[in-house]
Amino acid sequence: MITIGNTTLPLPSLILAPMENITDSPFRSVCREFGADLVVSEFISSEGLIRDAVKSRIKLTFEESERPVSIQIFGHDVDSMRKAAELAEEAKPDMIDLNFGCPVRKVVRKGAGAALLKDIPRMLEIAAAVVNVSRLPVTVKTRLGWDATDQPIVTLAEQLQDLGIAAIAIHGRTAVQQYGGQADWRLIGEVKQNPRMKIPVFGNGDITNAITAKERLDQTSVDGLMIGRAATGNPWIFREIRSYLQTGMIPAQPDIQERVAILREHFRKSVAYKGERLTLLEFRKFYSGYFKGIPDMRPFRRMLVTATKVFEIDKILQEIEHSYP
Repeated sequence: MITIGNTTLPLPSLILAPMENITDSPFRSVCREFGADLVVSEFISSEGLIRDAVKSRIKLTFEESERPVSIQIFGHDVDSMRKAAELAEEAKPDMIDLNFGCPVRKVVRKGAGAALLKDIPRMLEIAAAVVNVSRLPVTVKTRLGWDATDQPIVTLAEQLQDLGIAAIAIHGRTAVQQYGGQADWRLIGEVKQNPRMKIPVFGNGDITNAITAKERLDQTSVDGLMIGRAATGNPWIFREIRSYLQTGMIPAQPDIQERVAILREHFRKSVAYKGERLTLLEFRKFYSGYFKGIPDMRPFRRMLVTATKVFEIDKILQEIEHSYP
């Protein structure tokens, strides 16, 4: 077992990675149902929290059924991150996560996320400030380094641990790579196998199926896997991986009836959480995942993404069920 603060997780752990406009409360809830051991919020701007921005505040909300849940914050200013951690703590998550790895241009331009890999002293100052002010365990998600010539993750992980960071998740790419190319798990393994490292180390990057998940665990001996893009519209990936790790068997893919049932539940929760208009817009990114591998789905997906009313979605889903008995 793994212990982070008052949270106990299985070894190895399967974690839903934070993803903007994806890992909101409804999706986190569905992933927990399918076996995610820990879920992480969308990243939340420290400045947005301090300004009491509505969008940032909404991202703090979660259901008790999502626990254990981590709230992730990002920013470049030490004082702002300290204050944001205090505000995030008021929501009573199980832990606070610091985003030191997002490579998105709008984040990096502000000196936050992966930009801090070019300013390690500031990163460490932020980490120390948040650890000192927080009563909750503080974790970090980061990358190997800024680019191929600057990958300090082995030393950086030690430094973060020494400041009191309770666990670290490492994406096996540099900031410059963003999400291109292949994730390099070699350095993730070096971090985990470093005899000085005592805190849990989680690996992230290109975990797309159960077989790859086991290969990466065997390769690196990390304490768990953080799964992001492969879970989008595919929450049962956690069930598949856990089954394979425990039994060596990969369960059959959900049939169309189960997929529609899961999608309906997710969609219903999303409407309750953010309303009809936003759900209809933001849910479009999930349809391809939910129906991946199902033949002749293109016309139905086209209808789903162009629907303008909730009742239309329900009608289309009924048509899908009847078309695939």
